[in-house]
Amino acid sequence: MTALFALATSLLWGLADFGGGLLTRRTPALTVVVVSQTIAVLVLGALVVATGARSEAGPQLWFAVGAGLVGPVAMLAFYKALALGPMGVVSPLGSLGVAVPVGVGLVLGERPGLLQLAGILVAVAGVVLAGGPQFRGAPVQRQAVLLTLLAAFGFGAVMALIAEASTTVTGLFLALFVQRVTNVVAGGTALYVSVRRGVPALPADGFPWGALPALAFVGLADVAANGTYAIAAQHGPVTVAAVLASLYPVVTALAARGILSERLRAVQAAGAGLALAGSLLLATG
Repeated sequence: MTALFALATSLLWGLADFGGGLLTRRTPALTVVVVSQTIAVLVLGALVVATGARSEAGPQLWFAVGAGLVGPVAMLAFYKALALGPMGVVSPLGSLGVAVPVGVGLVLGERPGLLQLAGILVAVAGVVLAGGPQFRGAPVQRQAVLLTLLAAFGFGAVMALIAEASTTVTGLFLALFVQRVTNVVAGGTALYVSVRRGVPALPADGFPWGALPALAFVGLADVAANGTYAIAAQHGPVTVAAVLASLYPVVTALAARGILSERLRAVQAAGAGLALAGSLLLATG
């Protein structure tokens, strides 16, 4: 069950990142985040009311609040690092956030077997290579590296926090709702400050009403990914769940290849193969 839900997490996060990347080509990233997460809040709010999840409120929801505060900071740092570039270095470095939940699992006493340990090493190497790292070319600014490491830590922290925010399915609905409300408040505040500084919040042709279905997909896929990861981490080793859930850059690269006809570099194809091999080792170990 752990492997299945963790791989579902990778699929959902990978597609959400791909969709978000397309949307930010025309719409400011902060606006994409706020609108997509607001749609997710509305859907999750309905689920909380329908399932009576409010009765499961408790101190554990502070983990959801923490995830909601860390998430937007990590995303903004990542976008800024991508802007500084080169993307071929920034993108794979961002996947190193897997070290946070894996470290948490080890601290809590998890000890992966030899096959699982080999799978972790192979899968992480595959994820890094799937991002298409540049071994030659433009130098990397120190600020870009620091921002990317900040983003990676933030992404990993969200994974660790959301796994601790609930113990039941209905409780998970409530935890995700709290996380997304916090996301919207934090992102909305950042968007307000950005607008006050003269940065436009919308494209030149106004609000992208035609992109609402895509915005909804991005927000709901991201929420679903958090949910499937929480289930994976609660029903099996966090070290396994975290690594399998971190295969999403492979999904994003394959989506770009299939939908946008972007050509995979040899190093990316090799990385995708290693990631698949690592996931098989983890699933069978």
